[in-house]
Amino acid sequence: MVMDSQVLLGVALSSVGGFSTSIGALFVILSKAPSLKVLGLLQGFAAGLMLSISFFDLTHNALNSLGFLKGNLWFFAGVIFFAVVAKFIPEPTPVPPISNEKSRKKVGNEGNKDIMKRRRRQVLLSGVITAIGISLHNFPEGMAVYLGSMKGVRVGLNLALAIALHNIPEGVAVALPVYFATESKWEAFKLASLSGFAEPLGVIIVACLFPTSLNPEILEGILGSVGGVMAFLTLHEMLPLAFEYAGQKQSVKAVFCGMAFMSASLYFLRRSLPEDM
Repeated sequence: MVMDSQVLLGVALSSVGGFSTSIGALFVILSKAPSLKVLGLLQGFAAGLMLSISFFDLTHNALNSLGFLKGNLWFFAGVIFFAVVAKFIPEPTPVPPISNEKSRKKVGNEGNKDIMKRRRRQVLLSGVITAIGISLHNFPEGMAVYLGSMKGVRVGLNLALAIALHNIPEGVAVALPVYFATESKWEAFKLASLSGFAEPLGVIIVACLFPTSLNPEILEGILGSVGGVMAFLTLHEMLPLAFEYAGQKQSVKAVFCGMAFMSASLYFLRRSLPEDM
């Protein structure tokens, strides 16, 4: 019975962090749909968030815990796994931008509609893949909140609030491309919120599969693989779109802004963790 109440507490606290992706989605759907250039810049920013999580958090922890060789093996296992998965994901052909008025007239209205339709499909795929990556990242955060709550309600609550703050831009990263592609506020909000539900789901799965103990080496290895998955999908899916819509120079700046933002977020998150976690 004690265990049941502990799990309920973990689910409640992790839901605080998970629902903050919905707050990020609200920022997106309450504003106007962005232009292609703004979308490209924001995609670059989101790519920076993802790369920072991958390299400075998940992979970094795996290397520290397992050693350089083992940590890298787990990381590249994730890269290879998602590279194989990406082969089976239908990927729209990149659409060149229509640069001037003459080109627009030449292509005609029907052609413009077709190009915009293909662009929307391309951006939607990027949004779905971002949601997958964010979900994979949120899953271990839910486990962290659960393990923290086992040390005490105050520890779990502090950790849940810190995670909630750093999950808001992740909700933006998921909702933005979905809103642009579908023009549906509900779809954007729904997908961003679902990616946040991975946090309480992480608590439930850990409580069911590992009621007594969790092998820390296997856990760190799996998280290192998640880092490889996120790095691959960012470089393979998100950056090409950012380059196409906002240009390489502006997109690279947006990437580093995203990395700096998430690095600061991870720093304050780590400060809220108890020393032995």
